Amino acid sequence: MKLYYSPGACSLSPHIALREAGLDFELERVDFATKTTTQGHDYNAVNPHGLVPALLLDDGELLTEGPAIVQYIADRVPERRLAPPPGSFARVRLQEALNFISTELHKGFSPLFSKECPDAWKAVVKAKLAERFDVVDRRLGLHPYFTGDDFTVVDGYLFVVLSWTRYVSIDLAPWPNIVAFMTRVGERPAVIAALTAEGLRKPAA
Repeated sequence: MKLYYSPGACSLSPHIALREAGLDFELERVDFATKTTTQGHDYNAVNPHGLVPALLLDDGELLTEGPAIVQYIADRVPERRLAPPPGSFARVRLQEALNFISTELHKGFSPLFSKECPDAWKAVVKAKLAERFDVVDRRLGLHPYFTGDDFTVVDGYLFVVLSWTRYVSIDLAPWPNIVAFMTRVGERPAVIAALTAEGLRKPAA
């Protein structure tokens, strides 16, 4: 398998999932300024959406959209318990959580990264995100992870999205359960390995 990624983007979520799953894979970085990969390929020819992540499977199939990719990865190694069994109600809850992160958090950050978005609107966006952070903080006050006591692909995705706060001047201190969650997940070996591989963390001395 090959994961097309951009450092720190939402592609970090399936990158973490692949390492948590213990699967063999390659990484190929995408330069969005030129729409080329590190191997010189036209990324639009690889993925017509032009976005990351994209996971190229060994049989030539290409998967896009992070929530779909992480569930595919989890189902490859059910013994790792990165997602509940397909068809179970717990799996529906996991899908519910992935959709919440995707629509209410992930997309909520988009205006904050836009140079064209006026500061007044960015203030409105941050206020709306704060309401969503309240929801997340309450959930994490009940359990160490978003869907319960065990780490799942939901938590990898949530960790990545919440990590963007450092780039848009949002202080997470008002949400102590989120802060504890970020520390907890950030200390996982698979997460450290993914961050290091993407150049987001210095290698251990």
